[in-house]
Amino acid sequence: MPHILKNKNLEVHIDLPTENYNFSRFDWTGKIVKLIFNNIPLSGTEITNCDNEHQYGKGFYNEFGIDTALGFAETKVGDWFHKIGIGLLKKEGAEYLFNKNYKIKPADFNIETDLDKILIICKSDFVNGYSYILTKEIKLQGNSFIINYNLKNTGDNVIITDEYVHNFTAINNDLIGSNYVLKFPFKLQPKLFNETVNPENKVEIKQNEITFNDIPNDQFFFSNLSGHRATQAKWELTNLNCNISICETGSFETKKVNLWGWKHVISPELFFQFSVEPGQSQEWTRTYHLS
Repeated sequence: MPHILKNKNLEVHIDLPTENYNFSRFDWTGKIVKLIFNNIPLSGTEITNCDNEHQYGKGFYNEFGIDTALGFAETKVGDWFHKIGIGLLKKEGAEYLFNKNYKIKPADFNIETDLDKILIICKSDFVNGYSYILTKEIKLQGNSFIINYNLKNTGDNVIITDEYVHNFTAINNDLIGSNYVLKFPFKLQPKLFNETVNPENKVEIKQNEITFNDIPNDQFFFSNLSGHRATQAKWELTNLNCNISICETGSFETKKVNLWGWKHVISPELFFQFSVEPGQSQEWTRTYHLS
């Protein structure tokens, strides 16, 4: 059963760390599986037809270290490395693959709940000079929910990583098409993107917004939409049919903004890149506002 935060306009459904999703990619602390605003659903799923939905993303799942997990390079094949927010993964090859199903030793999790918030604490083992305590608070505030992060480095090595939320978004379960507009607070210059996957040319890049001329049957992907320039961490998605918008704002500047989607879901991603010295902590916040 998910833990539900609810007020008169907003519902946030959260699976607890060891419930349901048990794969080795997304952070287990505060798995937001469903978002409802004024009785309208705003969350989608990564895959619509699959044998095991608990191996794939949904709602507002986040991930640490998509390109390389903490301590992976220093770990020998057969030994264990950290995946922040999950626990220890067993190294099976020379290359880290975020979508590989690694064997897992879960971290220790503690949970505190209140009417309008939930606090989840993830405490890791000490392995290869690395250890940490991740504290995540998810809190309702009017028509918004706020995710507060604190990552404390309790090991001997510097923690260098990044974090993002995949934001599997679909407003009112509408398919992605001309009824959606996605806006950013910076100029979009496709020549500066790292990668463009738009096989059907149904995704249209405009000055500071992305629209669709039809429903995309194939997956689309754009990396580094800001062209590696530091920019405000923000996006806003509007469904023109039901006139509902969702906006994410980070407490940080970002140099990496990605976008992935399919016909049933759209996922803008704001990356936060940081390092934490031993004995120090890094705090940041993501705020989602519904209107």
